[in-house]
Amino acid sequence: MSESTRVERDSMGEMSVPAQAYYGASTQRAVLNFPVSDLRFSRSFIRALGLIKYCCASVNKDIGALNVKTADAIMQASLEVEGGALDDHFPVDIFQTGSGTSTNMNANEVIANRAIEILGGQRGDRGLVHPNDDVNKGVSSNDVIPTAIHVAALIDITTRLKPALIQLAELLKVKADEFMPVIKTGRTHLQDATPIRLGQEFLGYAGQMERALERLDYARSRLAQVALGGTAVGTGINTTVSFAGKVLAKLSPLVGCEVRETTNHFQAQSTLDEIVDTSGVLKTIAISLMKIGNDIRWLGSGPRAGIGEIMLPEVQPGSSIMPGKVNPVIAESLCMVSAQVIGNDCTIAIAGQSGNFELNVMMPVAAYNLLQSINLLASATANFSKQCIVGIKATDRGPQVVEQGLALCTALVPVLGYDVAANISKEAYKTGKTVRDVARATSNLSEDELNRHLDPFKMTEPYRE
Repeated sequence: MSESTRVERDSMGEMSVPAQAYYGASTQRAVLNFPVSDLRFSRSFIRALGLIKYCCASVNKDIGALNVKTADAIMQASLEVEGGALDDHFPVDIFQTGSGTSTNMNANEVIANRAIEILGGQRGDRGLVHPNDDVNKGVSSNDVIPTAIHVAALIDITTRLKPALIQLAELLKVKADEFMPVIKTGRTHLQDATPIRLGQEFLGYAGQMERALERLDYARSRLAQVALGGTAVGTGINTTVSFAGKVLAKLSPLVGCEVRETTNHFQAQSTLDEIVDTSGVLKTIAISLMKIGNDIRWLGSGPRAGIGEIMLPEVQPGSSIMPGKVNPVIAESLCMVSAQVIGNDCTIAIAGQSGNFELNVMMPVAAYNLLQSINLLASATANFSKQCIVGIKATDRGPQVVEQGLALCTALVPVLGYDVAANISKEAYKTGKTVRDVARATSNLSEDELNRHLDPFKMTEPYRE
């Protein structure tokens, strides 16, 4: 041992750890065993672990499984973990033991050593506070880690992603109302179609976000069922029947939503089904956002050789070589985030397949990707709202080209028939004339009838009954 290290012990023997570290021997073994990446568990995951350890110690205190002084010290240390004061003492790589045991023991050791310090002892004095016997009392890595994943995801969804989606949905509805008087040509297959209001397009985007929020609430309901109480393999060995319920009753108000014990511990620990399900919801939301982002890019393309039906806020120069060029960079950022989330979902799907018998062994990487997806979507969505959607303006380009649209002939089908209307469209295309001009010359429709049938605003809604 040198001045920069101290000796800690675990069940495998002695291990030198950094002198100032709150973690102990098991964590140090994991640091040495997994020098794989620079990826670590997120702040919300460490927060969730701290909250769980706090509530476990509180229940153990209530039922007399821990003496008051020990429990209080563990609870104080757990709150420091929850608040982020000890984040630097969680060095274990994401690519570690598949159960996340290394990180659970990391938390146990940090909390134990900090509790020892609170009680006036020296770090490593396992006789004063033991990481396994005291901090981990009543639980196992195998039920704590999946519970922490669910809790962290619930916190991030509730506090970050859901508010961001609500804000975007509301802004899109505001823009839908603003743009409802703006007529333009619809597009299907990237070809001209019948007229649509620009506001109706934005109403479609708002509808996507409204449904995204419904899907998100479904995911939250699935995540609210947690594995705590199953301990090692789902049987609940070394805990009591009521322990998990008591812990979760204390945890729920701290999380901000109800968290309840699963009705089937064997599925909760041997699978990542709820995480896979939630990731699927996040992927669907990402795909919706990518659709919106790409539409915004296309609608704002130009300014002279593109569609140019909307103007996007100008946020930065777009080229190092072409002066004056401005690009739809906020929408591009959103689309890249969407691509990342879609890729994360693939990783989570593979992780979900790795539930062998009583335990899934890809929990850390599933947790990392799930929480990254939630937070990327939250940040990118909020940024898209603030720096793009709120500043979009309609141009006169859409209304200008409506009269030139060949699909206007669709409105003549009920009165002239499909074949006659098709011939009018083909003639208009061939000669460069408008549908109105050709119909005026080749049909017996009066000018009033043409005006009535070819009113583009009437084409944006069904017939009135």
